[in-house]
Amino acid sequence: MNDFSQFGKIFLIIGLVVAGVGLLMIIGGKIPWVGKLPGDLFYKGEKFTFYFPLATSIVASVILSLILWLINRK
Repeated sequence: MNDFSQFGKIFLIIGLVVAGVGLLMIIGGKIPWVGKLPGDLFYKGEKFTFYFPLATSIVASVILSLILWLINRK
C-alpha cells in the first residue's frame, strides 16, 4: 500500500506542474514584458523572421530554479 502512496504523490506533483504550465500559457500573453526583454534576439529578413527569447528564457530559468529550491528545502 505504501508504494501506491508514493506513486500517487508523484502523479499529483506532475499534475500540478502541468496545470501551472497551462496557466502560464493562458496568462503569458497578458504580461507585457514576457518575450520583449532586452536581450531577446529578433531578426526580420525579407523572407523570414527569427526570434529567440534568450533573456526571457534566462529569467524563467532563474525563477523556476528559485521555486524548486524553495520546495526542495522542506
